[in-house]
Amino acid sequence: MKRWLSNLVIGLYLSALSGGIVSYTLNFGPSCHPIMYYFVWDMFCGWSSHEIRYHVIGEGESGTCYQLAPGPWLRFMPYGDLDRLHYDVLGNSHRKMALNTLKVTDHEPIRRVVMLEEVWPKKYNWSDAVWAMRYDEPKEPMSYFWQRSEMTEDGHVLSAVPDYTTYLNSKSIANNPRLVNDTQIGKKHYMVSPIIRTGFQENTDE
Repeated sequence: MKRWLSNLVIGLYLSALSGGIVSYTLNFGPSCHPIMYYFVWDMFCGWSSHEIRYHVIGEGESGTCYQLAPGPWLRFMPYGDLDRLHYDVLGNSHRKMALNTLKVTDHEPIRRVVMLEEVWPKKYNWSDAVWAMRYDEPKEPMSYFWQRSEMTEDGHVLSAVPDYTTYLNSKSIANNPRLVNDTQIGKKHYMVSPIIRTGFQENTDE
């Protein structure tokens, strides 16, 4: 009986895994159910070699800078010792956090609000003992600061750029002539719109 059950479990697992591979290979229903996520082979495709922290700073008319996130109240750290603002890699909530802090605090007139990224290689997170086993040079952590966005006191966005790792990726391609040439060659392809395929194409004739 135990052998039969173990064979059944193994068979079900291999069948589900094979079905997931076929589904993602043929792009047939890969998002039909949240459980399909467990059959994604590139589960860690977004893993970065850089550690990122976010700083939301308000600059007053006197030149004094104020930390606007996290706010001057109880800090919310959902996992470990990191504030929730560090989990928002898209920066969707940083503007709201800054405006909420400005709304409930007394301060001088704010000239601008900036959102900064602090980025450093994750290898500097290693302990000194692990670093000494891997590298001969001394451990000297260094951070890069990248301004993601700038806005007025009332939240009007003045400028915004992609994150630092996206910038590095684009620069690595732009500085490589071979990769630039590779992006300009290849077979032509056709994009088929689902709207056109279903017969609901918008009439653009005047």
